[in-house]
Amino acid sequence: MAPKKVILDTDIGSDVDDALALALVVKAPELELAGVTTVYGDVDLRARMARKLLLLAGKPEVPVCAGIRLPLLRRREVWWAGHEGQGLLDEADRDLPYDRRHAVDFIIETARANPGQITLLPIGPLTNVAAAITREPRLPELLAGIVLMGGVVRAYDGLSLPWAEHNIRCDPEAASIVFGSGARTMMVPLDVTMRVTIDRVGLERVRAGGTPFHLAVADQLARYPRFSSTGSTYTHDPLAVAVAIDPTFCHREALHVQVEILGGLTTGATVATRPQAGESAVDVCVAVDSRRFARFLVDRLAS
Repeated sequence: MAPKKVILDTDIGSDVDDALALALVVKAPELELAGVTTVYGDVDLRARMARKLLLLAGKPEVPVCAGIRLPLLRRREVWWAGHEGQGLLDEADRDLPYDRRHAVDFIIETARANPGQITLLPIGPLTNVAAAITREPRLPELLAGIVLMGGVVRAYDGLSLPWAEHNIRCDPEAASIVFGSGARTMMVPLDVTMRVTIDRVGLERVRAGGTPFHLAVADQLARYPRFSSTGSTYTHDPLAVAVAIDPTFCHREALHVQVEILGGLTTGATVATRPQAGESAVDVCVAVDSRRFARFLVDRLAS
C-alpha cells in the first residue's frame, strides 16, 4: 500500500513527546510526511526545532511552516516551559530557514492539492486546525481524517485523571470548532496516553542508533525535566502517530464529544457521551495495548 500522507501539527519543545512523535513519523515507512506545522507560543522557535530534526534525519525536503501563536480568543496566557530548543539549537541555528508560508495556508493548500489523501496529526493546541476549518469550510471533506492527541474522557479511571487535558485547555474554543466540524476524527486522550511511557532502557536503545539524528532525539529525551528527574516520561504524542499507522494499538468507541468553554473549574473538559440521533461521533481511544506499543516505539526510534 502507498504510504499515508500526513501533516504533523505540533507545539514541539515544551514536552519531549512532540520530538519523539516527529521522530516516529520520520521512521515510519507507512507514512509520508507532507509537512510540519507549528502552533502555540514561539512558533518560530518550534519551527526551527522541527527543521533541525528533519535536517538531521536527512529530510530537508519536508516543508516546515510556523502557525498561530496565541489562542483564538486571546483570553488565556500562553504556557511556556522555558527549556525549548536547549541542546538542539545552537547559535548557528538562530536564523535557520524554514518555509515562510503560514501554517494555516499550508494546511489548506495541501489538502486542496491532495483531496481525500491528507491525514492531519495535531499533537498540540488545535488553533491552526480550527483556523484552517474556519477559512476553508470544505476542509473536513477534503481531509482523509484527523488523528489528534488531546482531551480526556475519564472513562475507566476517572478520579486519577484531570478534568481537562493541556492541548484542549490551552485553546478550548479552537477544540470546540474542530470537534464540531464533522471531520473524520480519532481522538487519543489522556485515558490511554497516561498508560504509555519510555524509560532509560529505551533511551539507551535510541542513543545506540548512533547517527546524529538518534543522538539528538536521545539528548532531547534525556534533558526533558520529567525524564531527567524520574527516569521515564509519558509518550502521549507518539501514541497518536502510532494509531495513525495502526489503529489496533487502541480499542476505540464512537462517542459524541463536546468541549466545555464556559465552566470555571472545567474549562477545556471534553465531555463524551453516547451519540444520539443526529449527533456526530468521533472515534475515541479508551484502551491501549501498552506493551506492544512500547516495543513498537523503541524499535522504530532505534532503527
